[in-house]
Amino acid sequence: MGFVEPELPVVDVAQWSKGTRSERIRPMAEHWAQVGFGTPVVLHLFYVVKICLYVLGAWLVVLTTDGIDGFTRVGVWWSEPIVFEKVVLYTMLFEVVGLGCGFGPLNNRFFPPMGSVLYWLRAGTIRLPPWPRYVPFTSGDGRTPVDVALYAALLVTLGWALVADGTGPSAELDSAVGLLPWWHVAIVLGVLAVLGLRDKVIFLAARGEVYASLAVAFLFGGTDAIVGAKVVFLVIWMGAATSKLNKHFPFVVSTMMSNSPVVRPRWLKRRFFERFPEDLRPGRLSRVVAHASTAVEMLVPLVLFFSGGGWPTAVAAILMVCFHLAILTAIPMGVPLEWNVFMIFGVFALFVAHADIRLEDLHRPLLVALLFVVLAGTVAVGNLFPRKVSFLPGMRYYAGNWDTTLWCVKPSAAAKIGTGIVAIASMPQAQLERYYGKDRAQIPLYLGYAFRAMNTHGRALFSLVHRALPAGRQDEYTITDGERICSTAIGWNFGDGHMHNEQLIAAMQKRCNFEPGEVRVILLDAQPIHRQEQRYRLVDAATGEFERGVVRVADMVTRQPWADDVPVHDVKETR
Repeated sequence: MGFVEPELPVVDVAQWSKGTRSERIRPMAEHWAQVGFGTPVVLHLFYVVKICLYVLGAWLVVLTTDGIDGFTRVGVWWSEPIVFEKVVLYTMLFEVVGLGCGFGPLNNRFFPPMGSVLYWLRAGTIRLPPWPRYVPFTSGDGRTPVDVALYAALLVTLGWALVADGTGPSAELDSAVGLLPWWHVAIVLGVLAVLGLRDKVIFLAARGEVYASLAVAFLFGGTDAIVGAKVVFLVIWMGAATSKLNKHFPFVVSTMMSNSPVVRPRWLKRRFFERFPEDLRPGRLSRVVAHASTAVEMLVPLVLFFSGGGWPTAVAAILMVCFHLAILTAIPMGVPLEWNVFMIFGVFALFVAHADIRLEDLHRPLLVALLFVVLAGTVAVGNLFPRKVSFLPGMRYYAGNWDTTLWCVKPSAAAKIGTGIVAIASMPQAQLERYYGKDRAQIPLYLGYAFRAMNTHGRALFSLVHRALPAGRQDEYTITDGERICSTAIGWNFGDGHMHNEQLIAAMQKRCNFEPGEVRVILLDAQPIHRQEQRYRLVDAATGEFERGVVRVADMVTRQPWADDVPVHDVKETR
């Protein structure tokens, strides 16, 4: 890969452009298998600098606390419980402003590199309430001055908590500083809850399933707060491991490793596939890595939680740090980099520094038990009914099993989106043309198709394009990943199809008045853990759903990334 210039596939563009979509995806998939997206080194360095700035910011925030002094005396104060509390709230602020997950060019955000705060402090942008029919005062899809004020209040209350001092010495925590005052945490949670009921996107962007859950544990006080935080970490790890008990995860491993800047030799990248270039299904190495990492994520946290110190805790901590470093150094698409840094810090701050605080030290075990039941129950429901629960609170991280969409958009519809949606970022095609030039923009566009197709659901999505669009007229449409539409329309995206399903389609139709046939959307639900199939829906933005059916996982995992012939079953015309 180049230092400044991306390493794109070398093809005869004129000849390549004459092929079918499947024929054009194939060389892109072969390129991905041995190069990845071809990201220039300077972009990877940009993200490394961003991580360093995140760490520096947390460092400086912690030093505002009375009783924590000395920029270079980290060894004296790093294990104070209030340090962990402030890092949690600081990271929530970092994420909800838009600097964390989904930031920058590696998430196809070029101009500007972020949305979030630029959208959510602006009235008239789209909001997506989670339960508008059931929760009073949350209906509608337009951001009002009240929503802007709530979001601003969240930023202010987070900032206020970050400069607060501790409650004072605590013998049971062996702390000279104590914890954050409970009411600071309660105010943050209250504002986030109200805001999340008005717009689920902001709650998800704040990574509420992680940082809000930890903040709830902080309300317990004393040793209960530490044990409660450990429980949250345990559910995150084991919930994520549970979601990887599927046939999709080896495809994630092969795709992520081939894009990793650390795995440099091309011969090694090819080893992650069955037989490059003819067979780009995951090879034995991918399967071994997938199964081993799932076992680590499922079993090692139990050792951390129950060991209580000594060499078992030390070994388990090292394994979990290596686990997160492996993800971090791969710089995965969606760039959840700071989250992995935070999880590494959490290993030390909770399980190493406070290894001696265990279940028997609880004063109010029912509260911690209730927190566990709510979190684990959400994970269970998310795996059984993935259409009902976002993959974030469902803890289905990196599992390869997510709700996804493809949007088929005519140029006339793209123009309507440009004028009808209150947005900061332009449409994905326009951003690619601005960054790469109009002549070369098709190459990264198809590399994006290849990335989607390297995952199992991509084979189904591109197969369903033939059912979604009129025969002989597919060239009239630009096929765009729902993630890119989501990024433009609501200001944040992170691999979650729940944010670009029928709710977003309806909000955009309301503003753009698409004609029948101008926008067709393919929606593919994630696989329930107990069924080897995934349900799909085909929707016309103007006239609604017109077909639904089922694709089988076995048909996807046996096909190549460029396949567009996955059979469908139980087809029902719904118009």
